Amino acid sequence: MSRLPVIVAQGGISPAGRSSGFHGYHRLVFDRLAAEQQKKTLTAIARLRGLDNNTPADALLSGTLIRQLETNLFDNNALYYHQPLKAAEGSELILPKRRLPNPLPENWQVEELADGRNVRVRFSGLQSLMLPSTRAGIVNAAGQLPSGFDPADLYQSRNHPRSLAMTVYGASDALQSSGLDWLLLKEKLSPEQIAVYSGSAMSQLDYNGYGGMLKARLMGKRVTSKQCPLGFAEMSADFINAYILGSLGNTGTSMGACATLLYNLQLAVNDIRSGKRRVVIVGNSEAPVTPEIMEGYSTMGALATDDALRKLDGLSAETPPDWRKACRPFAENAGFTIAESSQYFVLMDDELALESGAEILGAVADVFVNADGYKKSISAPGAGNYLTVARAAALGRAIMGEEALRHRSFVQAHGTGTPQNRVTESHILNETARNFGMDNWTVTAVKSYVGHSIGVAAGDQLMSTLGVWHQGIIPGIKTIPDIAEDVHHSHLDISRDHKEMDPSQMAMSLINAKGFGGNNATALVLSPDVTRDMLKAKHGEQTLSSWQQGYENTARRQEDYECAQLSGEARPIYQFGEGVLEDDDLEYTNQSIKVPGYGRPVDLDVKNPFWSF
Repeated sequence: MSRLPVIVAQGGISPAGRSSGFHGYHRLVFDRLAAEQQKKTLTAIARLRGLDNNTPADALLSGTLIRQLETNLFDNNALYYHQPLKAAEGSELILPKRRLPNPLPENWQVEELADGRNVRVRFSGLQSLMLPSTRAGIVNAAGQLPSGFDPADLYQSRNHPRSLAMTVYGASDALQSSGLDWLLLKEKLSPEQIAVYSGSAMSQLDYNGYGGMLKARLMGKRVTSKQCPLGFAEMSADFINAYILGSLGNTGTSMGACATLLYNLQLAVNDIRSGKRRVVIVGNSEAPVTPEIMEGYSTMGALATDDALRKLDGLSAETPPDWRKACRPFAENAGFTIAESSQYFVLMDDELALESGAEILGAVADVFVNADGYKKSISAPGAGNYLTVARAAALGRAIMGEEALRHRSFVQAHGTGTPQNRVTESHILNETARNFGMDNWTVTAVKSYVGHSIGVAAGDQLMSTLGVWHQGIIPGIKTIPDIAEDVHHSHLDISRDHKEMDPSQMAMSLINAKGFGGNNATALVLSPDVTRDMLKAKHGEQTLSSWQQGYENTARRQEDYECAQLSGEARPIYQFGEGVLEDDDLEYTNQSIKVPGYGRPVDLDVKNPFWSF
């Protein structure tokens, strides 16, 4: 019997706000919340933005979700580039003597000036030059973290790339909001029973990471000692191990373009189901709102440009487009909207979750991954996603039965807002619904609110799914006026308005992701009620009662953390240089290794897993 991977905590930061306490989800359905809940959501946003609680609601909300690019990251109206030009023969330049290149180009004639500091350079032939220039970007919509919020301000960030600062905040938020005492938890475990799977699909491409390493010399600057090592794709996992958890367990990232988070989630699920790990922190952090990345995607024709948005709405060239509605899944649309996000989840096996009194937010039954096979274009969608969605639906049917799949499930679509995605993904979902007997399968698409955060995208979807079971509202796709004519939806309910439901009657969700190169993944996530019913069937009523008593203490610690967040007192975990182990700290024999802080040693008395010979 497989162990069940139970979700016991979530945390992070996205354009919707802080993920813990369901605040990010509440921002999506803010207009349907009760007045008291709206007040809490506004307070959470105000704390992130550094604003007073008396700030008007509209002013607070305007700095969240997809919106016009702000200048805190870069000035999109003055993007830096070099304009190439040719200087004619005989042209002259006055340069500082210390700035002369070494060796001198063959066609340069240099004359030292009387001041001794400058020289006159005359070209004996055509000379290629690069003139520093600026231009305006053609894309002005993005899913940005709440206005005024910078995770690097909350700890000693030491010029960390933005994605890593977001990692520190997001992973800390997940761990602290769990309400669990991690020192006591480690007393139940050995080091190899913990794992961290986290990364960035696009690495760290801002100036403090690979972006700066690649362009510093071209800008007349120096490469720093941190840009190369901090740029690695798996560096967010390294940061969590080294500065947040102090973990000696398994680590790394599995990369799959826009399906990357589900690839990491699959590692976590496989580890827990097999019994290899008992606790896994899984997530991703991505900060792709940079001029270079945006230009790369817009050159592909993948991003919704301002002109394309104006054309969709019939606006004149002088009229600003509706940036808030830039992402329009399953409607007439013009491309996806790039976004930044950091989402983290803590998973445990079912026995440890009950024993530790952890909150039960749901469970991940499995994650299915399939490639596309032969392709016409590396960026075009293919057949693999039919397999992942069908396999997830089949597992849901096997666990809960036909009725639950048909009437008590919903889909978190990849829903990028591109013309190609609206056709291909809708056909996949529609065919799955038709073949599995679903007449009106509910489909939602969170990217319409927060944009496309590349490798973290499925984390935004999972954050929204857990919120649905908490609040009972499936977010509608409110950025679209109508469903496009080429969208397949005979068996789908692609709702443009929020859909209220009884959380106990929505048993499962399929989270779908499609990535460039043929990286397809679909996760089957079970609701908290279904998860508790499964645990009761496996462990018995008495064990569930004991868990409930333990959870009361967990809930109190969760409330303490929430109060600290809303009062502005909470800070991320960042333990730089603390608790570093030396060689002689380990109790090392040929049978085991005892590591300080862990209740169980690493067992070296292993059996041959293969056959004798």
